[in-house]
Amino acid sequence: MLYPTGPVHLLLVGAPHGAFQLAADMARDSGAQVILAESTTAAFATLRDVGGDIVMIDIEQDVAGFIAQLRLERIAIPVLACGIEASADRAVAAIRAGARDYVPLPPHAELIAAVLLSVVNYGTRMVGSDPAFAHATARALAMASSNAPLLIAGPSGCGKEILARTVHGASGRRGRCLVVECAGVSDDMLTSELFGHAAGAFAGAVARRRGRIEEASDGTIVLRDVEALSAGLQVRLLAVLQEQGAAQGGVGHVPLGARIVASTATDLDRAVAAGRFNPNLLARIGLVRIVVPPLRARPSDIGPLANYFAERFALANDLPVRGFDPAASLMLERHDWPGNVRELEDTIHRAVLFNRGERITADAIVTADGRPLGAAPPVSGDPFVARTVEDVERDLILQTLQHCRGNRTSASTILGISVRTMRNKLRAFIEAGIPVEPAS
Repeated sequence: MLYPTGPVHLLLVGAPHGAFQLAADMARDSGAQVILAESTTAAFATLRDVGGDIVMIDIEQDVAGFIAQLRLERIAIPVLACGIEASADRAVAAIRAGARDYVPLPPHAELIAAVLLSVVNYGTRMVGSDPAFAHATARALAMASSNAPLLIAGPSGCGKEILARTVHGASGRRGRCLVVECAGVSDDMLTSELFGHAAGAFAGAVARRRGRIEEASDGTIVLRDVEALSAGLQVRLLAVLQEQGAAQGGVGHVPLGARIVASTATDLDRAVAAGRFNPNLLARIGLVRIVVPPLRARPSDIGPLANYFAERFALANDLPVRGFDPAASLMLERHDWPGNVRELEDTIHRAVLFNRGERITADAIVTADGRPLGAAPPVSGDPFVARTVEDVERDLILQTLQHCRGNRTSASTILGISVRTMRNKLRAFIEAGIPVEPAS
């Protein structure tokens, strides 16, 4: 099943020139909706009113000032710097200021497509015939045309967001599908992100901003890791659901036109029992609960998923589509997949890039650091001897972050540290000039 979920909304900021126009054309050819803003002032007017999914800003603009203003106005959006023959120092300075990456201009079509795909998929495909997975998918799709909230539960990486997007794509809603990350975001930022704010509401609020709930009118808003909402935000979200609308950005009551889909990797009933989650909110968002099984519980789907990812990444990298030899297939089937479908996707991506034979072999199926899949990390002293504890800790954090595709919340959970500790460590790395995987 393949369902469209709407185009990426790309905002290009900078004086118009040939390379910028080419980037815009390439993005449109890739299915994006593109808005050009000649100045940061015009860009902020757009972001406050209609929002966006990603910003590309010319490095000739004040990138650091733009990102600082985004933070002051509590607008959460990924920013890419771009430019023609910019020096390495300027590119690094933009990234240290908070840009996710630097994109050279004139651009390549493949690079622009990759930029867009890093934000959101244009379509979602549900792959698998396992009975439990098929049951979960069927129940979710049966609710697609409803306005009722939906709660999708399951372990990290199992495909909850893909399922949410699939529900939106099958719903017939004309609006956008917007995903809001609830974990690792300050209350102030998340409040503005969800509900908007009025001019003068706080020091950086220079103009009214519409919130995501208003932006997603006649669309879907996905609350990722909903358990991370603070008690105050849980109460405010509950009020929106009860009253079918709320004050948005200081303009009075705005009807709730968005469908609310929440996702969680935790047991919210236990969270309620422990006093960490509002029982009335759970009753509202959990009217229908969909549980997505972990990949290890649906082994018959590993092969079809691996073939799907192999084809997708081969086509994306202009490589021949290869199947798997028996040894490779057996290795995939026997792995426990603690990272679920996301781990399988990353593994197959590497295999497609590393494989040189007519079929994908077991030798190409490796972890991010090159170990055979499922092999225990080396216990000899060779990775640690003659290295400081600080160096080992830094590599562990960065490799775990890469494994989690930049998701700092997931990485901090795996490492057993708080999101705040993770954020402080990464800030120190960036200040030291060490590249850091961007947050997902």
